Amino acid sequence: MIARTMNPQVLRDWARASAENLEALRGEINDLNVFPIPDSDTGSNMVFTMTAAADATDALPQDAGVADVARAMADGAVAGARGNSGIILSQVLVGLADAAELLDGPELTFKNLVASGLRLGSLAATRAVSEPQEGTVLTLIKVAATAAADHESDTASDLARAIADECADALERTPDQLPVLASAGVVDAGGRGFLALLDAMVSVLTGVSNRRRRYRGFLTGGGQAGHPEGETCSDGSDMDFEVMYQLHGAVGERIADLRRFLDDVGDAVVIVGDSSSGDGERFSVHVHTCDPGAAVEAGVTLGRVSDIRISCFALDAIRAHVDSVEPPPRYKRAVVAVVTGDGAAELFAEAGATVLRADDGLTAEQLADTIRGTDSAHVVVMANGALASQELVTVATEVRSPQRSIVTLPTSSMVQCLAALAVHDPGEQADADAYAMAEAAAGTRWGSLQLADQKMMTLAGMCDVGDVLGLIGSDVLVVAPDQTAAATALVDLMLATGGEMVTVLAGGEVDPAALDAITEQMRRSHPGIELAVYETGQCGDLIEVGVE
Repeated sequence: MIARTMNPQVLRDWARASAENLEALRGEINDLNVFPIPDSDTGSNMVFTMTAAADATDALPQDAGVADVARAMADGAVAGARGNSGIILSQVLVGLADAAELLDGPELTFKNLVASGLRLGSLAATRAVSEPQEGTVLTLIKVAATAAADHESDTASDLARAIADECADALERTPDQLPVLASAGVVDAGGRGFLALLDAMVSVLTGVSNRRRRYRGFLTGGGQAGHPEGETCSDGSDMDFEVMYQLHGAVGERIADLRRFLDDVGDAVVIVGDSSSGDGERFSVHVHTCDPGAAVEAGVTLGRVSDIRISCFALDAIRAHVDSVEPPPRYKRAVVAVVTGDGAAELFAEAGATVLRADDGLTAEQLADTIRGTDSAHVVVMANGALASQELVTVATEVRSPQRSIVTLPTSSMVQCLAALAVHDPGEQADADAYAMAEAAAGTRWGSLQLADQKMMTLAGMCDVGDVLGLIGSDVLVVAPDQTAAATALVDLMLATGGEMVTVLAGGEVDPAALDAITEQMRRSHPGIELAVYETGQCGDLIEVGVE
């Protein structure tokens, strides 16, 4: 019989996975940050806060129960919270910890903990903010709590997926709820961070990660999502400083007075309490203000103040700008082509490309390093099917900068890439050159020959292991017993709709007789159409065929 109680390791794993998810999305979340002030630190603050929560569990013995693990996470988050987003996140964890203590016993299941914890966390987070706004992370936490209650009869995995999916839908609606987000063309940054936590829970429970689109600004360009240089946020804070501190020993009834005072001297006021520290109630205080001294002194009159952090928005912006400035690139233009095979590397280098070999696979980090290594102001990238489109978008976003523009052409094969390079003109305007290359690649029909490694049904009928398959794009349209028959049939099929030039890239395992058969077939059945054959030595495809 499956035990009803929850395994505390799930919480430990979720805390660490959440911190890692936030770290991976730090830049994206920072770029979305326009409310309450566009200071580009929401991602960093949430990373710091969740990492503190995860680290706090490491100090516990391995046999610690769910309630102890949850409380350690909450204490770590409250103590390490950064920014209002971090404080709000800490309240979600406090809600989970309170729920774990209330449910401690046979009723402490994952589903009960999530349903009760999110409800308590939503209430605590909303109470902590002086002026709660719809369209912020508070909205997503409320949606998560409602979804948890609605799906409490589902399995744990289905519950987690339902919460994450409903919050993803809610995140898309945040620009409709908060005008400053609509004006900037972004979703809420804190909400994006909270969704990262929910996706981490899905991954921990199911082993499958949710793939989300990159939440960039949809009204702005140039990689400066949400707050391009020179744009101001009319609904944002006019305050100059962010003040945070811990307040110990204050009488709870006086916190309302502190909140009112901070509302008078600032905005974005967030105050949360935690009575689990052992030395009386502890409050985390956050405010944006032009009078940081008065904000701190107000806390000193109520109790002992510690861990004071004061940052200047203007100074932070200057530092961020200085840090982002790269030295001017040495070159104006570069083209990066991903290839396999010694012959292909030589051919594409002669055509003017910076060649990146992918014979043993390709990672996003390798492509990013190669792009940076071109030291060029404008880079055209053709990955030729070696990376998924989403990874290409991510790489382009990461390496784009004020000094470097990136254009990724959606080439799926090396023959398309070769056609694009044939019209590449370094002396042309960058946009016009990229457009011409894209047009040439898109106008190239491409196919390939591959060996079947399993018995399967194709559009051309059943194939057996060892048969030669002729593909046009990703569709198998030819099945033949040998390379010669498959090659000639593929060329005839591709030229059925016409063409002026056929390019063949010969792989390392191709039968020379198949190449001879293509040459003879072209001479006999397609006179007047130019044929170019290159020994590129690629792996995987026996040949690649392009028709222009």
